[in-house]
Amino acid sequence: MNLPASFTDSTRALLGDEAYEKLYVALQQEPPVSIRLNRLKGWKPDSGFEPVPWAAEGFYLAQRPAFTFDPLFHAGCYYVQEASSMFVEQVLKRYVDKPVVMLDLCAAPGGKSTHARSLLSEGSLLVANEVIRNRSQVLAENLTKWGHPDVVVTNNDPADFSRLEAFFDVILTDVPCSGEGMFRKDAGAIDEWSPGNVEVCRQRQRRIVADIWPCLKPGGLLIYSTCTFNTKEDEENVAWIRDELGADVLHVPCDEAWPVAGNLLPGADFPVYRFLPHHIKGEGFFLAALRKPGGEQPEAYAPVSKKKSKKADRGALSVSKEQLNAVAGWLMQPEDYILSVEGTAVTAFAKCLADKRDMLVQCLRIVQTGVQVAEVKGKDLVPSHALAMNRLLKPAVFPSEELDYGQAVAYLHKEAIVLPPEASRGYVLVTHRGVPLGFVKNIGNRANNLYPQEWRIRSGYLPPQVRLL
Repeated sequence: MNLPASFTDSTRALLGDEAYEKLYVALQQEPPVSIRLNRLKGWKPDSGFEPVPWAAEGFYLAQRPAFTFDPLFHAGCYYVQEASSMFVEQVLKRYVDKPVVMLDLCAAPGGKSTHARSLLSEGSLLVANEVIRNRSQVLAENLTKWGHPDVVVTNNDPADFSRLEAFFDVILTDVPCSGEGMFRKDAGAIDEWSPGNVEVCRQRQRRIVADIWPCLKPGGLLIYSTCTFNTKEDEENVAWIRDELGADVLHVPCDEAWPVAGNLLPGADFPVYRFLPHHIKGEGFFLAALRKPGGEQPEAYAPVSKKKSKKADRGALSVSKEQLNAVAGWLMQPEDYILSVEGTAVTAFAKCLADKRDMLVQCLRIVQTGVQVAEVKGKDLVPSHALAMNRLLKPAVFPSEELDYGQAVAYLHKEAIVLPPEASRGYVLVTHRGVPLGFVKNIGNRANNLYPQEWRIRSGYLPPQVRLL
């Protein structure tokens, strides 16, 4: 690995000669592979995986399997996430102990969003945002597969949130950075690195935090993180948030056995948490937790109009009350959810969070809200793939058929599936190892595959000798 000379010089000065040499050796090695399990799916690997110390559902793998060809990966049973970044769990466990409205501002592809949604109390709402449109679609896909209903996905610049003053209890800003901590996983990050780019990133990071700061409630929690080593993007920006915005820097409890480095800014002693690849089994990562001054305050956002869009009205005309009642029967605790129709989609959203959803819809560019439970096709309502992925799906409301590994991969390629002759006709939930994969419509001689076209596996089949989880 050929590192830029200016990076070598600055990082050697930051860490010292001995530590830099150890870092350099670590960067030549294969990066560790780690996953985080999804407790909503009720699946766990057999045994033998090494736990990630700071994440209850995090595990290291001995080698990198072919995730693309693992049906359980596509079913949302786990997320492939870098171990160091799972430290966000410690902040949320320490400082979030009641239902909140949380924003993950720079969220794609969704590792921290799926993690946060697993940790937040019931009654919480997670807003996951991504400014780049195609990445926001990837974010929505990963959150759909994760299967929690109380999520809104948006596609906005931080400045677009300005109307949502004092709206969020928690904001996670995993800001775009120079990527020094990802050098061994991303050769492109090495090619793009320069002292000038570090300075560009530092200024961008401050702009992002300044834009979103008014949206955090007084007393609210800001989590600031990067995947880089230098103090310009790390400690110096935390000091700027403290000094310019008045934030208090918070201590995050750490087990003494975790080799987490602290503050490297000369003369500074506020608590920060730096993960270095020669200290820990993971990539480079930096985190600080900060509190906005002030105590509990009333919500500052104004109520919104209840007027429906013309698009929603047009969609509602094609769905009868009886059909909506039938769809409600597909859900666990349907009395807790509002069913709405927009275009051809029937969506479920928690009643207790509806006012917050309405405000988000009024102010932001929305990718998805809640769970799409059905799609209107002619006179029929077809169960949505998102419903199959979600915990809202009522058990046994649809007949189910178990697929073996070959059938499951064929299903994920969006090929036609042949079910046993005794299988029920109509909409059938297909599973693999007991976990839902999606729906088919069984017409007897074949089952029409309802897996989303845009999510299908496009590459060829896995050689049989390759190991999966």
